Amino acid sequence: MTPQPQNARPNWTKYLPPLLAFVVVALLALLLLRPAPSSGESSGLIGKPAPDFTLRALDGQTVSLSQLRGQPVVLNFWASWCGPCKEEAPLLHELSAKQGAQGFKMIGLLFQETSEQNARKFIAEHGLNYPNIQTPNADTGVAYGIAGIPDTVFIDKNGVVQHLDRGGLTRERLNVGLEKIGLPKL
Repeated sequence: MTPQPQNARPNWTKYLPPLLAFVVVALLALLLLRPAPSSGESSGLIGKPAPDFTLRALDGQTVSLSQLRGQPVVLNFWASWCGPCKEEAPLLHELSAKQGAQGFKMIGLLFQETSEQNARKFIAEHGLNYPNIQTPNADTGVAYGIAGIPDTVFIDKNGVVQHLDRGGLTRERLNVGLEKIGLPKL
């Protein structure tokens, strides 16, 4: 029988490094793959005045948020290449049909749009009949804390942000935002 060296480790220790690596990878995966919150309740903008902007819409008109004070506003940040933006477009079309009757304004803000032509095609295909603004830089999105699209900001008639919804809207999530700015459910 051969004597074992003094520093010999038990057999189970050879499994320790792969086991630790697995645990670390599993924890990272859980954190990274966890769905993003759909609501911006924790956003620093909630309860604060909406950042003002004056920009030119694709149809040539100038749109200034401060000029809309006195009526609720729904801002939707989107781009033509965005999959969830395409999915929520029929809902936004339906909502936009109620603008005049319910006394609110909708505005689309193109965020990280790569082609004005594609944006115009998207607007026509989905019948979006509200101003859509090509933001010349990321300043407007940054002011609203937009990190991804689509994001929808709900502003009350006093110009105060009441709700921010991150990700593609569903009817239920849209209705949460509408109620927070005093509008009836869709």
